[in-house]
Amino acid sequence: MEFSKTLTAVITALLLAPLLMAADPDPLQDFCVADLGSKTSVNGYPCQPSSSAGDEFLFSSKVAKGGDPSSNPNGSNVTELDVTEWPGVNTLGVSMNRVDFAPGGTNPPHIHPRATEVGLVTRGELLVGIIGSLDSGNRYYSRVLRAGETFVIPRGLMHFQFNVGQAEATMVVSFNSQNPGIIFVPLTMFGSSPPIPTTVLAKALRVDAEVVDLIKSKFAGGY
Repeated sequence: MEFSKTLTAVITALLLAPLLMAADPDPLQDFCVADLGSKTSVNGYPCQPSSSAGDEFLFSSKVAKGGDPSSNPNGSNVTELDVTEWPGVNTLGVSMNRVDFAPGGTNPPHIHPRATEVGLVTRGELLVGIIGSLDSGNRYYSRVLRAGETFVIPRGLMHFQFNVGQAEATMVVSFNSQNPGIIFVPLTMFGSSPPIPTTVLAKALRVDAEVVDLIKSKFAGGY
């Protein structure tokens, strides 16, 4: 009898499982303009009072003009438009970036842990590379894209862009997250704080410790 009750409880729980799956709630208001000054932040920012938000939160001109791509060693410059730069996207699950590239510039291998990315090349020629997971055999997908062409990066896959043209290049990308996050693979491995032990990286990369220390020295100042 006791076993029968237990079995019934287990079956009931399994049948109800799909109904109990958690998910982010849909917004219950038109807009929730982020109060970036609030000390509270759980999956987004608290809303500003609608009376103080005005209507400028609906519009932005920040990606109209990019930054100087020669300002860092990668030869690229990212103009971010996530919730911290555009409070109006708070709770809406969207954001954008503009990336400008010098000739030979790169947006290094990186991962967005919280978002799928869709990109549009607006000028120049960009090599877009995507590396599949172990399930795909670490397959490398790539194509050179020109103005007007698009790409999609599934959430969590490592990818990069590289300017293969003779002139500057630009792309605009969008994310299905107000805060997609970014993990730069080289910086994460060789510039973490505190650093990953050299012995660990030497073993993982199958190189001498001296090689790891040399690479670490290149990332001492970050990106």
